[in-house]
Amino acid sequence: MSLDPRRVALLVAANTALAPFAIDAYLPAMPALAASVGASIHHTELSISAFLIGFALGQLLFGPLSDRLGRKPVLLSGLVAFLLASLAITTVDSLTALLIWRFLQALGGGACVVNSAAIVRDCFSGREAARVMSTMAMIMMLAPLVAPAVGSGLLYLADWWLIFVFLASYAAFLLWLMGTRLPETRASGQPAASFRQVLANYASVLTHREGMGYVCAVAASFAGLFAFVTASPFLYIEHFGLSPAMYPVVFGVNVVVIAGSNRVNIHLLRRRTPQQNLRLGLAIQLFAATALAVVAASGAASLVTVVPLVMLFTGMIGLITPNAISSLLEHFSHISATATALLGGIQFSSGALAGFMVGAFEIESIWPMVTTMLIVSLFGNVALRRLTPAH
Repeated sequence: MSLDPRRVALLVAANTALAPFAIDAYLPAMPALAASVGASIHHTELSISAFLIGFALGQLLFGPLSDRLGRKPVLLSGLVAFLLASLAITTVDSLTALLIWRFLQALGGGACVVNSAAIVRDCFSGREAARVMSTMAMIMMLAPLVAPAVGSGLLYLADWWLIFVFLASYAAFLLWLMGTRLPETRASGQPAASFRQVLANYASVLTHREGMGYVCAVAASFAGLFAFVTASPFLYIEHFGLSPAMYPVVFGVNVVVIAGSNRVNIHLLRRRTPQQNLRLGLAIQLFAATALAVVAASGAASLVTVVPLVMLFTGMIGLITPNAISSLLEHFSHISATATALLGGIQFSSGALAGFMVGAFEIESIWPMVTTMLIVSLFGNVALRRLTPAH
């Protein structure tokens, strides 16, 4: 298919950026939102996990529909659902209502984002697919870099509800952009899968030894990332005393490192395989998580010691995610959206579980985050090495 790789990367990145904006833009407003709904900041942070659960389910439900009906119908429908739920969140006055609408918002977001990797796989393969995904991911990283700063500015202008008005506006922009600029990339004439076939497709991924190694790698690194994201409003704003205005700066340095590692990944792919880069990223994550545990155990936890190690851990997402996804889809090009949906479902469920472990028990310490990051990085390294061959 003769499509400009940069155009595809830009369009897909704009679509994929919806999720990090929905997750990160309201982080500086978490204390204000907690006060508004009458809950503790720890319990209000569970709205991140509610979003991730809905996001995972949305991908599992709508990925197969994308393979069946085409990318654009599923994508546009998801954007409409996301837009309406974002507006509904501006009216919530209880934690229960917030969790419900965040879950429904995420269902729509899942229907959008599940198409991103599938669209890339429709158009490209092999190292080219990995390069396009890295370019896409690098552009997408601007979203979590900018999102907390945007949220902090909107919080200053009005209150937390303006952040969700902004998210609804962004969804409306994407509706226009995808409706007018993105062609249908799913090959015509593909047979529609029955419900039984969808289950069989999911089973084929779940029982594929090497494929599950890549799934476990992404899920583990994502769980570690969201252990930090969930803990960060408490850790940085309340525990270390940062102002909501400074929070986006300290949070944003993680995104700069992720963008940098994406550039490194593109460079390394000239002489290394995606699988070699993936193993390198996981090994560095394990080192960073171990160092965080040493810092916490020695009582030396501070912004000076914690921030650089968190940067190193989260930065490796740029080496892990694009290489794992492209490696997985090499085995499942015929059901790319379904494979991506299963990956996303497991990935975001892992993030939700990690966020729950960090936020549910209201422990006023760095240890819930550090312990979770260490456990998942150990799991990711062991799973990849046991399930996938050396390339």
